[in-house]
Amino acid sequence: MKIKLAHNFEDIISIENILEAWKEFLRGKRHRRDVQEFQFNLMDNILELHRDLVNHTYRHGDYQAFNICDPKPRNIHKASVSDRLLHHAVYRILYPFFNRTFISDSFSCRLNKGTHKAINRFRYFARKVSRNNTRTCWVLKCDIRRFFANINHTILLKIISRYIPDENIIWLLKEVIGSFSSGYFGIGLPLGNLTSQLLVNVYMNEFDQFIKHKLKIRYYIRYCDDFVILSENKPWLEQIIQPVSEYLEQKLNLRLHPQKIFIKTLSSGIDFLGWITFPNHRILRTSTKRRILKRIKANPRTETVNSYLGLLKHGNTFKLRGIIANLGNPMI
Repeated sequence: MKIKLAHNFEDIISIENILEAWKEFLRGKRHRRDVQEFQFNLMDNILELHRDLVNHTYRHGDYQAFNICDPKPRNIHKASVSDRLLHHAVYRILYPFFNRTFISDSFSCRLNKGTHKAINRFRYFARKVSRNNTRTCWVLKCDIRRFFANINHTILLKIISRYIPDENIIWLLKEVIGSFSSGYFGIGLPLGNLTSQLLVNVYMNEFDQFIKHKLKIRYYIRYCDDFVILSENKPWLEQIIQPVSEYLEQKLNLRLHPQKIFIKTLSSGIDFLGWITFPNHRILRTSTKRRILKRIKANPRTETVNSYLGLLKHGNTFKLRGIIANLGNPMI
């Protein structure tokens, strides 16, 4: 029997929760024009949002679309300040609850997780499977095709409804989820929404539970739409591709990217989350190195350099650190 959310609609839309959400939303955004305009009449805007939510007259606004390269091209959709504030208010209540339902080896968009924790977990699993590098470790690596753009709203709401008994919260989530479609009505979530980060994890938790409890796969790690499964048995990895693919298609309306399904040995190097991992070391992906150097040349501030130095400490990057030092930063 699934656990149920104890919070109610009033907990999400309360003035107190919205004010706390505003404090969190404001971090790093104080100098943006749209945020300053909203803040100029802050209490009036918050009270208006609260009133619309109480009366069920709230309607999510349109999005501003723009493209980024990080490193591959991505289409970002930015909501209004009022809508993004609501996303934070929803997230503050729902994240702690849903986070308890997720498996420990899901690492994307979760507190105290992230890419470095995922890579360290991968290394731990690799040592287990290879028995401290005394046996061959095979790795199945998969990627889901157009992940955010193919999230099915009906399936998502059906999953959420199993956890949330409050119909008013479901109404609000329908408004947020239904505010965006990626070409087909009722399909897709926007990359720019904070709520999208949580909702895709709720969606993919169904898959995670299938992997762990139905297929009983122990050495599995997922980060957003990328996942790996480790085993010393290559034929077994080849056999599980079909049930994995069928579950994604039949239950979640998602498909594996056919050009991004690989089974390789750890000794040949596994490209996962920006790093290429070998049995005893890991190196940065070439494209990641180029991106770092390009950004430091464009913005050689101390804060920028130090943030990348923190990243580089997690692998064998001595030569790259030397290159960065030659750029003339005195902090290295």
